[in-house]
Amino acid sequence: MPSPFHTTSPEPPAPEPPAIEPVPTVFPKIEGADIAAGFAGHRVAGDFSDSLRVSPERILFGLLDVAGRREQNRSILAAAQRIFREAGAKLFSGLDINESDSMTQLCLALNRGLIETAHGVHPCPAFIGCYHEKFGTLCYTNAGHTAALLRDSRGIAELTSTGLPLGLFSHATCDSPTVGMEKAAVLLLVSRGLVECGLDQDQSPDEFGMERVKQLVLNSTQREAQALCTYILQAASDFSPAAALCDDRTALALVRTA
Repeated sequence: MPSPFHTTSPEPPAPEPPAIEPVPTVFPKIEGADIAAGFAGHRVAGDFSDSLRVSPERILFGLLDVAGRREQNRSILAAAQRIFREAGAKLFSGLDINESDSMTQLCLALNRGLIETAHGVHPCPAFIGCYHEKFGTLCYTNAGHTAALLRDSRGIAELTSTGLPLGLFSHATCDSPTVGMEKAAVLLLVSRGLVECGLDQDQSPDEFGMERVKQLVLNSTQREAQALCTYILQAASDFSPAAALCDDRTALALVRTA
């Protein structure tokens, strides 16, 4: 006799969607300058660097630090990169533009995109720069990121924060000053994870710190951007060889060669 009870087998769970990752960056060739980035170990948090040519004479680049662990913020990282590339290419493509205004509009687009993708506030310290190949000038904004270091014949200067981190307020803007980069000038960006790495992540009496980074940049004889990044990352690794890599360590360098 057939059973009066009807049973159904549970449907198998839907497969997980593939993880979305930022597109690997191929840094553009720049006449009279060199740009590159590097990172230590495996990505565990929210650092990503990117760069693209946005006009015949302009290169846009950035180092962003999206809050959260990698397994949780992949979609936000991918959205930030998409906006950086699409809005950046549109805003900086004109021959006769106000770079500071374009940088403000790019930050607003990133603010909105981060908040919409995360469905709420999601901090993202960022340094974004636009290098003018013909004039050797750099228009930049530092949205709550670690200071960039600019070394030239006068010594070394810190390009400190010009506004709040991205992803906090949809209409927040950052100041976008312009500085000149003379021949042989070096710009170095490093992530917070590199600056704060210590001898022991649980009981660290010390951290690598910006002062060490500054001294390394001042004393460096590296003439290529990739070599400088490797030099800085190796120094941080030597400083804390036994420490677990619990945050991303990233370096980005721009060297004016002519």
